[in-house]
Amino acid sequence: MAAFGDHPPIPASIENLLIDETVSTAFLKAECSTRVKCGHISSLSLKQLEDKIWTKPKLEQLSEELSLVIEQNETRSDCFVEIERTGCKIMQIGDLRITCAWPPFSDAWEITVVRPVAHLQISDYNLNDELMNRLKDHHRGVFVVGRPGSGKTTFAQAIAAYLDSEVGAMVKTMEAPRDLQVPQRVTQYAPLEGDLEKTAEVIFLVRPDFVIFDEVRRARDFEIFGDVRLAGVGLLGVTHANSALEAIQRLVGKVELGLISQVLDTVIHIEKGKVHQVLELKMVVRAPTGMEADLSRPVIEIKEFPSGKITHEMFAFGSEIAVVPVNFEDGEGGSPAMKLASEQLKREISRLTGIPVPHAKFLTDSSAEIFINESAIGAMVGTKGESIRQLEQDLNLKLKVNSIHDVPRALRKKIERTSFGDEELDQWRSRSGRQWEYNSGKSKKSRRKARKNRK
Repeated sequence: MAAFGDHPPIPASIENLLIDETVSTAFLKAECSTRVKCGHISSLSLKQLEDKIWTKPKLEQLSEELSLVIEQNETRSDCFVEIERTGCKIMQIGDLRITCAWPPFSDAWEITVVRPVAHLQISDYNLNDELMNRLKDHHRGVFVVGRPGSGKTTFAQAIAAYLDSEVGAMVKTMEAPRDLQVPQRVTQYAPLEGDLEKTAEVIFLVRPDFVIFDEVRRARDFEIFGDVRLAGVGLLGVTHANSALEAIQRLVGKVELGLISQVLDTVIHIEKGKVHQVLELKMVVRAPTGMEADLSRPVIEIKEFPSGKITHEMFAFGSEIAVVPVNFEDGEGGSPAMKLASEQLKREISRLTGIPVPHAKFLTDSSAEIFINESAIGAMVGTKGESIRQLEQDLNLKLKVNSIHDVPRALRKKIERTSFGDEELDQWRSRSGRQWEYNSGKSKKSRRKARKNRK
């Protein structure tokens, strides 16, 4: 790959747009004024150049001239066509990545020129020694995350150079397209026959110490990330996300819960070119925060690094994977885990009985209170308490049935607003006890028992 700031001669119409060293992207579109994104990464701005409007023929000609530049520099390893499809061509010309798009792929002819405007060393980030030790440990899986233009690729390039030159590790990259500015000794692999999974198969054979996986986006990319990491290779993935937590959540469903902390144990969030937050993942076996000890299960602790403060917990809850914040100063409804359990309880009781349950609250791990329409209490309890006993048996839980009017007025209004629409709320309030009894929808066991008694 080309050195930073190095590219062969290109058409003057593009070179003139890049005279300002702070210009990182130029946008050329038919029948529109040229726009450039410029400034420091912490304060990027989009400027319009009123005196330069492109036409379709001029952009077509410019695309042909750029293709000719690649042909004339075929001996350079940094000049090639990365992707060519109907309506789109992506070219790498030195340190420039140029994307040409035209109908039917785009609504009009367009050329976008992207170049790196910063080339930093790992020392420029002032990372503490603990984080540096994590980055050079090939037994770890790391995500570098951030929004487009946040500087995450520049940070990944600095890590690759550090691992190659200072750690003395064998580093390879997996990229689509290949645009990382890395040392010449670092080989950059594209999707083999259009498939990154095939690239991963080759990666295993060349035995690298570390792999930089750029642009982890699609569901299959996350699965490939997991496969490569579990093979024992030190892996650093670059992915788009608004926060470190969102990047972790994107692994849910692509990697088994029990393997997530083995696949990914460090997440570095880059914002405006700086390390904004670092999270670490660790699996333990215990009850989620706020639950009783006999509900122990595998829990992935998500902690701030290096303080070790737990911010979130990830665990299996029924058939779902829950990611809940940990707040040791719990408010109404208990801890996040208890609130999640209460929501599940409301849905399950409504499913078994047909009676809406707008509010529920766990008292202990084996008992809970439910709050329903006062006219529905008789249907919920049943004759001589038969229905509620059967429900408690089905749920393996002791239940106390209360009227929704027992909830403080302000909280009751909030509960009703979030549980029902205006029309549903009016219908729910106006139903009589006989109507609830008719639609009570007892549990399956009760219905089978009733049918058997009738026979």
